[in-house]
Amino acid sequence: MDTSTVEPGGRRAAASPRHRVASGVATDPGLVRSRNEDRFWVDDDAGVFLVVDGVGGHVAGEKAAETAVDAIRASLDHPAADPEQRVRQAIAAANNAIYGLAAENPQWRGMACVLTLALVEDDRLTIGHVGDSRLYLVWNGAIRKLTSDHSPVGEREDHAELSEQEAMLHPRRNEVFRDVGSVPREPGDDDFIEIRQCRFKPDAAILLCSDGLSDVLTAAEISRIVERYDGDPTCVAQELVHAANAAGGKDNTTAVFVAGPDFLGSASSAMNDARERHSTTRMRPPRQAIQRYGPWTGRAAFLVYGLLAGLLMGAAAGIAGGRLFPW
Repeated sequence: MDTSTVEPGGRRAAASPRHRVASGVATDPGLVRSRNEDRFWVDDDAGVFLVVDGVGGHVAGEKAAETAVDAIRASLDHPAADPEQRVRQAIAAANNAIYGLAAENPQWRGMACVLTLALVEDDRLTIGHVGDSRLYLVWNGAIRKLTSDHSPVGEREDHAELSEQEAMLHPRRNEVFRDVGSVPREPGDDDFIEIRQCRFKPDAAILLCSDGLSDVLTAAEISRIVERYDGDPTCVAQELVHAANAAGGKDNTTAVFVAGPDFLGSASSAMNDARERHSTTRMRPPRQAIQRYGPWTGRAAFLVYGLLAGLLMGAAAGIAGGRLFPW
């Protein structure tokens, strides 16, 4: 299925028999800028998700972002040997297409973009990233930024020299030292494409976004919205963009949310737990019947069960503490 006609707020349900995912998209120019230089592409069937943020101002930023999407789509139509090679070749093709157009058209000189590209194949996630757009992984109740911000401020934040809030408010926040399109590139060039690979479990989700979102919402604020997921990924994407505008909307904002087949937000989990408690209550035998079950009742049973529960909780905490993310 071709998802090239996906519109902002659109949704695609995956068809892969091995790792079914569902994605939702929302994009908005924000409250300050009149034009939206963000672009995106999602193809759930192919497991391809892309967010592009144009750089250059006026029409040039939009042209760079559109050129990147077209070049990446064309490149990925011809699969390479492995996911990393496919990602590198696609981003390099976008880079050189943008550079070539700018060289031929003086009105577009200086245009470029930043982008984050994700491939989901079975249970593997491959990320190609340049600039300060982002990809977050959400799993097991935690959120983690998997991409690095290729900017002076982002580098200091990644090295814990600045807190997240300090970085968000820094006057040089929007400067980047890597982009797509300003100079010719080869797929394997050093200091160009950041590649990350990890497992993408069925109960995990990812969020790709432009800096219009991450500049105004902390990871914790993003997580709270994502955890409200109730089966409709478009609602999550729209909530994120709405929250960015409510926080000032100073830039274009795009969110691509991709949920694994078993991912449940806290709202859905709480609803399921409530259903289970209700079902258990209805099937519970009367008090008199419980008292006839033998010696495992009363104060002694309470103490034994309490001890066993404590041991199980301690073991679970130890496991969770050692493995927060599905590497």
